[in-house]
Amino acid sequence: MGNSTATGKVTSRELIEIEYRHGAHNYKPLPVVLSRGEGIYVWDVEGKKYIDFLSAYSAVNQGHCHPRIVSALIDQAGKLTLTSRAFHNDVLGPFEKFATEFFGYDKLLPMNTGVEAVETAIKLCRKWAYQKKGIAENEARIVFVERNFHGRTMGAISASTDPVARKDFGPYVPGYDIIPYDDIPALEKALENPNVAGFLFEPIQGEAGVVVPSENYLTDAYRLCKEKNVLFIADEVQTGIARTGKLLATCGNCNCQNPCENQYETRPDILILGKAISGGVFPVSGVLADDEIMLCIKPGEHGSTFGGNPLGSRVAMAALEVIRDEKLAENAELMGREFRRRMQALVDKYDLFKLVRGKGLLNAVVINDSPDSKTASDFCEEMAKNGLLAKPTHGNIIRFAPPLIINESQMKEACDIIERTVQEFKH
Repeated sequence: MGNSTATGKVTSRELIEIEYRHGAHNYKPLPVVLSRGEGIYVWDVEGKKYIDFLSAYSAVNQGHCHPRIVSALIDQAGKLTLTSRAFHNDVLGPFEKFATEFFGYDKLLPMNTGVEAVETAIKLCRKWAYQKKGIAENEARIVFVERNFHGRTMGAISASTDPVARKDFGPYVPGYDIIPYDDIPALEKALENPNVAGFLFEPIQGEAGVVVPSENYLTDAYRLCKEKNVLFIADEVQTGIARTGKLLATCGNCNCQNPCENQYETRPDILILGKAISGGVFPVSGVLADDEIMLCIKPGEHGSTFGGNPLGSRVAMAALEVIRDEKLAENAELMGREFRRRMQALVDKYDLFKLVRGKGLLNAVVINDSPDSKTASDFCEEMAKNGLLAKPTHGNIIRFAPPLIINESQMKEACDIIERTVQEFKH
């Protein structure tokens, strides 16, 4: 290969070309090829160091290659990795006990990816609708909100309003009603239909650009669902596991101390988790619910070969212990305030930044350009050259979500890079 370095290593450019030639073109990454990570930092194949301000879309909340999580992986990998659910294993039960006590639910149904957990919640909601609420067979409906992102399976994109996610994949899954986000009158109207079984939503819309709803939205939505005997289903795949400054975004204005006491302000009937539940080390997701809902599913009605495997179960326990022991929710709250303070100063000083919004360490900056522009993408490429990695969610929005272990000096370093990029950026 003509672009190999003098040491014989393959270059970033060559690796990108190989990926383009042999891989599906279903992603468009920044032109950075990473080969190592530690804490909040990653390094590319040429050895350039970056601050990671995406955290694998909030999967790496505990930081890259956290030693406690990696140690759990290595230890379990030498013992037993997979049995399928045809047999019991000696890690799944302890993981289920740990997770249900950690989040305050009767039962856990473990899966692998976030979207699998979403699909599980949809199926569970429909089972409950027919077995418990008494809705006629095949008549159950689930309410979603506009601009959601629940993944890219057919069940998820059928609820999407993103034309890129939906186009040419129809026909879509029936039984969905889609209403505006952060609109209580619209939800109230939708719940008038007695066949509505669940309301499935993101407490903060991450992919839409870190859209934080009105202060009373979740509490009012929760109240309406309780009044109409409708399941309140929270997709916390991205917002959960301390990202927003609480253990979960649905915790709201709880008064829990560390460790969490499960005093949710709006406790979901079905809680959907993924990403950081395993610290980005191994794919693990899960659905939590109480017995009245979870036991609607019987043997053979749902499952996964890898769901609940010993490797993932062991890793997830270690990952959640790190969240608790290192008080990462509290750190996310403190560092998030500092980040928004620094970004607001840039909004006030430069025309390029229009506004900053977010909660904890899930934040976004809106660029002063149109949504169909390339400005945010171009800005992210310039930040990468300066040593910080982030990714646009749309043409004019950049999501900033560093690992929750970030400290004050590292936050200052990161914000200084962003400010320098703003000063130098030309568009």
